[in-house]
Amino acid sequence: MGHRKKSAARRGSLGFYPRQRAVEFVPRIKSWPTLSIQEPKLLGFIGYKVGMTHVFIIENRQGLPTYGKEVMRPVTIVETPPVYVLAVRGYAFDLNKGLYPLTEAWSKIPNDLELERRISTLGEFDTEGSIKELQKSANELKEIRVLIASQPKLTGGLSKKKPDVIEVKVNAPSNDVKKALDFAINKLGQQVTVKDVFQPGQVIDVLAVSKGKGWQGVIKRAGAKQLPRWTKHRKGSRKIGARSHGLGTWWENPSPGQLGFHRRTDYNKRILDIGDEGYKVTPAGGFINYGIVKSSYIMLEGSIPGVVKRPIVLRYPIRPPVWYLSMGIKKPQITYISLSSKQGV
Repeated sequence: MGHRKKSAARRGSLGFYPRQRAVEFVPRIKSWPTLSIQEPKLLGFIGYKVGMTHVFIIENRQGLPTYGKEVMRPVTIVETPPVYVLAVRGYAFDLNKGLYPLTEAWSKIPNDLELERRISTLGEFDTEGSIKELQKSANELKEIRVLIASQPKLTGGLSKKKPDVIEVKVNAPSNDVKKALDFAINKLGQQVTVKDVFQPGQVIDVLAVSKGKGWQGVIKRAGAKQLPRWTKHRKGSRKIGARSHGLGTWWENPSPGQLGFHRRTDYNKRILDIGDEGYKVTPAGGFINYGIVKSSYIMLEGSIPGVVKRPIVLRYPIRPPVWYLSMGIKKPQITYISLSSKQGV
């Protein structure tokens, strides 16, 4: 048996396996960071992807060659209308089950939220009685989370009215669950804006479902090398040679299959700006396939997963970079925002 004399990196990453379609459009946050801030705060938010443009900023990160200079940065705009706090959920801990929901309290749902489009089995809730149950079991609780609902009808580019619901953890300062519980109860039945959660200059994690590309072959899906087109490869050049059917193939070998529409997390995206006046970032003619920004927005440096109009979940960073820990939160100065038309770009 011959042996190749050259070595090369394997084709296709096994870090994302299996490459299958996401269960739903709105990703569920599976892990939460532990913050050292001494006040209760929601650790997540939800918005909708608008599009991209570019800005000029004064780089304020020391140690970079461009520190103090004006640099161009591509940015992504995410429209973030206020969210409505639906419920407070208390989690207890068991050695056999881990964290499990012990009790919860729901607020009275306003009619203009149109939550019945998302949850059709909602009934009447005893809000005051449920809050008393939560407060009685405060000593058993280990974690407090809230259910928040988005309001897509307040955006400028979405025609849907059905809200998206996610569960967000409440930060407990010094592991004081009672403070987190009191904070969540005060927020129950109220609206929360993106400025109440994040601030310009900090970094966040972005969770979204990537753009779906359907069923693709190994060349596009795994980056396999295309074979030369001569007699020895007459049976096909856009395929791998070491491939047989069924049990004769290792699972690590690149294979055709689903590409895109995967749940992905983009870590440490810097917030350049947060604003309430969407016309300041809307280009001439509006964003392609979206339109204008009507409600509040958040400007992120770089690109993020997903297509236009897709729900984007924002979370506090679970592994912040070293420069961020040393420098802290410092908003960069924005000198120019491109508002030129994106048509034909």
